[in-house]
Amino acid sequence: MNRVSARELYDSVHERLALRWIEGRSGEARALEPGKVGARRPSEVGYLNIIYPNKIQIIGSEELNYLDSLESRQRWETVQKIVAQQPVALIVTKDQAVPTDLREATEETETPLWVSAKRGHEVLTFLQYHLARALARQVTLHGVLLEVYSVGVLITGASGTGKSELALELVSRGHRLVADDAPEFTLIAPDVIDGTCPDLLRDLLEVRGLGVLNVREMFGHTAVKRSKYLRLVVHLQPVIEGEEVDAMTRLTGDSGWREVLDTKVPQITVPVAPGRNLAVLVEAAVRSHMLKAKGLDPAKMFIDRQAHQLQREW
Repeated sequence: MNRVSARELYDSVHERLALRWIEGRSGEARALEPGKVGARRPSEVGYLNIIYPNKIQIIGSEELNYLDSLESRQRWETVQKIVAQQPVALIVTKDQAVPTDLREATEETETPLWVSAKRGHEVLTFLQYHLARALARQVTLHGVLLEVYSVGVLITGASGTGKSELALELVSRGHRLVADDAPEFTLIAPDVIDGTCPDLLRDLLEVRGLGVLNVREMFGHTAVKRSKYLRLVVHLQPVIEGEEVDAMTRLTGDSGWREVLDTKVPQITVPVAPGRNLAVLVEAAVRSHMLKAKGLDPAKMFIDRQAHQLQREW
């Protein structure tokens, strides 16, 4: 399960949101976890909410004015309620002065207290986007992720089927490498899967006999891409000698679906045999996929033509 601690979140967004850590540094281990947050009514981040407290409470001008409008006893109880829920962090916006009682309460309870120079809606919008990705479901798959004709393509297959060699040839033909061996996939929307490369493997491609190659240095900066949405899986399947191919499969191709993070992704199985130009086949598979996405299916077109011809002869 993904989790993001207060320290990790601060380190990743403090420059973008112009944050300063005022109090509660001892609470840097407090973390956001999607399982725990999902069982509650609010989202991970939102404006100050005492009834259904968010894990990250944004305190803007209106919230500070609300606290100032309370009587001293009621104000103390409200501040205690805020910190008692153990939020991951409190963020005061627009570089406003932090009330003394709020500062003392966060210091006593080791609650991270940050101040941002940005406006509240800027902080809220950015953190919602950032946390949606950081806490999204992820999976690592074995294969090579590339961008072929602007389409994110994952090449899979058993060890020794030539995935890396195929990726190298595709890169040499002008396509781009995203990740070799262990691409990471994140479900950033109900039907959108974003593929990225682990930092350890970035720009690298391992080819048997050649070792590890730095694709960026060999082919230039345009030969690699940081991330790409997964739209197609090309599975390399060694040809078994003597195995008969179904007639319908020969007509329509060996296509189907692969489930990635409970999302169906189109998959095309390409037979691997000596003498076959796999790079050309993958390019053709991607072009065919793009045509089908536009509603043009050559196999269906051929079947319709054949049916029409038979009707004429009858």
